[in-house]
Amino acid sequence: MVDYIIIGCNLAGIAFAENILNANKKILVFDNNSQNSSKVAAGLYNPVVLKRFTATPEAKEQLELLNVFYRNIESKLNSNFLFEMPVLRKFFSVEEQNNWFTASDNPLLSPFLSANLVTDKFDGVDSPFDYGQVLYTGYLDTAIFIDSFREYLKSNSLLIEDSFEYDQLQFEDDLILYKNFKAKHIVFAEGFGMHSNPYFNHLPLDGTKGDLLLIKAPKLCFNVIINASVFILPIGNHYFKVGATYNWQDKTTTPTEEGKQELIEKLKDIINCDFEIIEHFAGIRPTVRDRRPLLGTHSEHKNVHILNGLGTRGVMLAPYLAKALFEYIEYGKELKPEMDIKRFKKKN
Repeated sequence: MVDYIIIGCNLAGIAFAENILNANKKILVFDNNSQNSSKVAAGLYNPVVLKRFTATPEAKEQLELLNVFYRNIESKLNSNFLFEMPVLRKFFSVEEQNNWFTASDNPLLSPFLSANLVTDKFDGVDSPFDYGQVLYTGYLDTAIFIDSFREYLKSNSLLIEDSFEYDQLQFEDDLILYKNFKAKHIVFAEGFGMHSNPYFNHLPLDGTKGDLLLIKAPKLCFNVIINASVFILPIGNHYFKVGATYNWQDKTTTPTEEGKQELIEKLKDIINCDFEIIEHFAGIRPTVRDRRPLLGTHSEHKNVHILNGLGTRGVMLAPYLAKALFEYIEYGKELKPEMDIKRFKKKN
């Protein structure tokens, strides 16, 4: 008998599992490694949507929680996976500079956008119009994070590496019954795999495919994240992650030649040196049409819950949303309407 069965060992599932463990409750996690978007993601965290110059809601609270959450797990697992690193927006014109200054004057954005141009020069990058710096940024090495937490779960007999069979789920009084297991609650944190879930597949999860490159560029040298039409993330020894594309039609995780060529062309607009493609990845981000997450409880089964729809900002959102769902289930603290699945009525 456990308190929670959690389906999915990704950013969302791990964040929720950690909240439950910290409350001294028992969990069991099911994961078959079928959803790879968390592991192949670059793991950037950034409080500003630079494409539209908008601040993410509750950005300050999310950043504060992010640091505490991941640092605590680093200590617990004796591992390092959270790295603070400046994000520099490369400007291609005076007009882009002016747009930046206008945005940095916005009271909602000014805490996160430096009003001073960064004039540093980096080997392999032409920057005649300099850079703007986003504050409080960095990245999570998602592969190390997830692998480390999986090993922790396995070593404590808390992980079942198997597919979850929905037709084996039964309900009895206030309990969940699944094969030989009993639980008080079940939380589905499956990412794009939610489309196979009969309890929540009516929700408008519209996955977005993203291609990502790992390159080696010996003449490229900087220790910041450069953002323009794509981002360039240094991970050491002249290796860089480059991404990402946005494809709303293709729902496979197979890397595409089209995606690769798009990244190469945009990368060449930013850097002026040779590079070698080491690896090409792709994953499906769990995005929602209204750009809001999916949290809440099934309309008919009060102990069946969902944590999904983190989209492109999973590193920042996972600790924040997991805490919100935990407090909703355990203490009855209402979810914000914009994240609650009650905003979507199930169609029979």
